[in-house]
Amino acid sequence: MFGNMENIGEAAGVCRQTRDGSAGDMSMFSTGVLVLTAPLHTLPLRITPVLSSAARVVKHTLYVHLHPGLNLSACGGGGNQPRPVFIPPVPDLSKAISRLYSNAADVCGHLDVRVLLTNVRAAQAPDVQAPGGIVGPFPAPQLLSHAPEVVLTDYPLQDAEQSSRVGQCLQRYAGHCYVCSPALASVLLQPQLEELQAAEEEEEEEEEGRGGPSRGAEPLETYNDVVVGGTFDRLHSAHKTLLNISCMLAKRRFVIGVCDQEMLKRKVLKELIEPYPVRVERLTEFLRDVRPSLQVEIVALDDPFGVSVVDRQLQCIVVSEETRRGGEAVNAKRLENGLPGLVLHEIQLLKDAHHTETEEEKISSSSLRSRLLGTLLAPPKDASHLPALPFVIGLTGCSGSGKSSIAGRLEALGAARIDCDGLGHLVYQTGSAGYHRVLQEFGSDLLNEDKSINRRELGRKVFGSKERLKALTDIVWPEIALLIKEQIQQARDQGKEVCVMDAAVLLEAGWTDMVHEVWVTLLPEEEAVSRITERDGVSREDALRRLRSQHPTGQQVERANVVLSTLWEPAVTQRQVLKAWNLLQERIVQRRAAHQDPH
Repeated sequence: MFGNMENIGEAAGVCRQTRDGSAGDMSMFSTGVLVLTAPLHTLPLRITPVLSSAARVVKHTLYVHLHPGLNLSACGGGGNQPRPVFIPPVPDLSKAISRLYSNAADVCGHLDVRVLLTNVRAAQAPDVQAPGGIVGPFPAPQLLSHAPEVVLTDYPLQDAEQSSRVGQCLQRYAGHCYVCSPALASVLLQPQLEELQAAEEEEEEEEEGRGGPSRGAEPLETYNDVVVGGTFDRLHSAHKTLLNISCMLAKRRFVIGVCDQEMLKRKVLKELIEPYPVRVERLTEFLRDVRPSLQVEIVALDDPFGVSVVDRQLQCIVVSEETRRGGEAVNAKRLENGLPGLVLHEIQLLKDAHHTETEEEKISSSSLRSRLLGTLLAPPKDASHLPALPFVIGLTGCSGSGKSSIAGRLEALGAARIDCDGLGHLVYQTGSAGYHRVLQEFGSDLLNEDKSINRRELGRKVFGSKERLKALTDIVWPEIALLIKEQIQQARDQGKEVCVMDAAVLLEAGWTDMVHEVWVTLLPEEEAVSRITERDGVSREDALRRLRSQHPTGQQVERANVVLSTLWEPAVTQRQVLKAWNLLQERIVQRRAAHQDPH
């Protein structure tokens, strides 16, 4: 329905104006503000094509400003420049915001879309007066976290001759509302409207049949103090819907409980959850943009209730279909504490059009975390001291996490595999340098009848003593490192492009200077315990003791370039490994090209 942004002009139905009104080329902009002018009850019909077109112009942050019925063609002399007005928080606005975020996740997931609510106000709120006596939502242009470089609109042109005047009018309108780039450009996302207009006319007729357009509907009930709770990991469209509607309902104060500590323990792939300060910072920035006048309080949530059951001023809690029971539990607790219950305002969950069979049907942080598996989470450290080939992966993870299974899958794809645990056995081989050093340090009473080292007896000698364990690892780890280097050289001689070191103690032993990237396998502790007890025939207590003696998984993830998990079916693990392998091949090609052309 909308013109192709790559072909500017009449064929595309897309016009761009620079600040001086001259035509410009259609380059990409980092940040833009989209002014939507369609009536609220017909806006859902336009959202997908508008967002698709906007995504061809803006690449990072897209602010959305709603002004139903805005007339951008009436600009002229005599102060006819249109100004922003207040719009009431009606049900259609709530629906339009949900649809915006839902469609944004579907058609332009790479964009950070933010619906701005500065001009949304209940009728009973006091007027805001700008200098000069003009009443409106913007007494001065609002400073956004990212200054818009382009302003876009869905406003339909009646004829091509209007484009220059409408573009300039749009620029002035945006500049009145927000602090924009001095070189602000305007883009008219002029649709090919035949089908769209027919659908909108049909919608108008249906509204009339129901007794009039819904823009005349009663405003939503608003409250002085509103509360929500959640993890808010990797702020996504469902979070933004919840936050926007909460901001719309709150007149004075918005309290947000953000899960931390105990509340994160049962989350899927909890090690990939963003740190609490990062989540708070992103929430703060988003809310400052969306509704800067609102008093926002963000508090850590270490239990299911937090401040919601002790704050007497709270009036409303916003929940979803999924969390309604939690809201009811909050009210039960408030009644126990002698406080009035909260109004439960329920919003719908947003469906995830891209979910897989292992992910939730709704848009969720856990699904987004699962999509990170196999991708490059952090850029590799400088490995210029290592030969370009083979590219060495250091693969580590807790006991029972499926690390060896993943190493085998990488080997099947062509990687040379180094079994560091197996190399550890060679260090104790009778007559080796490591053999003699261990006997010298721990005594000849370790020997079996055949002169081999009794490793169980050696384990007893170091068990429970950090000093004795360190004395052993100071002998064994350097010897294993020498064997690893020999095997990497063999892989190089064989022409292998990739080498995977299967090393449980990769980080503890300090072997990361031998690898180009660190890959970590993740598994929840309970699942790891179950696998260890089944595999090794040990008690649950012994399995837990083994896991907790190893490098904490969270610390492993902090140093990981790539993370994988064997939590799901083998086919899911294989897809992760294939994704990781294919992305690695791209990095190897880029690295090779950089070495060939350092400039």
